Amino acid sequence: MTYKIQKTDAEWAALLAEKGAEAKAFEVTRHESTERAFTGKYEGNKAAGIYTCICCDKPLFDAATKYESGSGWPSYFAPLDSSAVQTKVDRSLFSQRVEVHCPDCGAHLGHVFEDGLAPTGLRYCMNSASLGFKPE
Repeated sequence: MTYKIQKTDAEWAALLAEKGAEAKAFEVTRHESTERAFTGKYEGNKAAGIYTCICCDKPLFDAATKYESGSGWPSYFAPLDSSAVQTKVDRSLFSQRVEVHCPDCGAHLGHVFEDGLAPTGLRYCMNSASLGFKPE
């Protein structure tokens, strides 16, 4: 897939370092890694604001949609709107999951599951390392 923001791995790594992103951010966003449960800086964040893509600053989730899922990762029942995130089926690891990506730069954000809260019934389970946060 072609994204409107294109960079080499070296350029992404430099950009993330310049932003002061945590060390795991590059592997999570550019190589679809996952941080360990209960280790992310936003897992317990309860402040009002907007969560953004750490790579390109695209607004993704309103903190009002964040909830405690018990999974160990920040979880949201809905993105800001239908164009805020992009999904694709991941058939690796002997199972099928739905990956969530930034539609502007292609950063891997996490996965979405169908065991979330109303009104959507979805759980967008994101890696803190893939997120930025703009407090209200």
